[in-house]
Amino acid sequence: MSKLLLIAALSYLLGSIPFGYLLVRVFRGEDVRQSGSGNIGATNVSRKSPVLGVVTLLLDALKGSASVMLSCILADKMVAGPPALELMALGALFAVIGHVFPVWLKFRGGKGVATGLGAFLLLAPKAVLIGLGIFVAVVAIFRYVSLGSIIAVACFPFIAWWIGQFHLSHMGIALIALTSLLIVARHHENIRRLFAGTENRLGAKRS
Repeated sequence: MSKLLLIAALSYLLGSIPFGYLLVRVFRGEDVRQSGSGNIGATNVSRKSPVLGVVTLLLDALKGSASVMLSCILADKMVAGPPALELMALGALFAVIGHVFPVWLKFRGGKGVATGLGAFLLLAPKAVLIGLGIFVAVVAIFRYVSLGSIIAVACFPFIAWWIGQFHLSHMGIALIALTSLLIVARHHENIRRLFAGTENRLGAKRS
């Protein structure tokens, strides 16, 4: 139990590093939460600086991957306990929780897409590739980046289960599903705008 708590705590702390906020604060002297969507993720950061947006995307993905890798290392040191893949899925979940609810920013964080991507890439890379294909297809057809993200993330647990990658257990799939559900839930404002027809399309000028 202590190792489970350790994995959860360390993954949360890794995920809670607010790279987008820090980069804009250091290089632009501004608080990214005070502009655009108020989000600390790569999309909102890119409105301040495309370069910083790309760096934020990479670092947010990296902290997701790092949490899964750390969970794997700690799992190898366990004498007994859940299988390593379940613990890696636990690390992915808490990394996304950390990004979405960072203690350093009064629990006001990002949406978790990049962090989830980095974590899922190690857990089920083939499923991620299929998910990216779905994302590209949805964005190409409907021109909504948010819709592509929502559908791809929502489909990911089913894809991972369907292709049986790494023989993830039911518990592992459940943890991945919880992670995906959290990311989709964080898009509630985008979902509301999509239904209202006010969401910005790719390439359209922001009103």
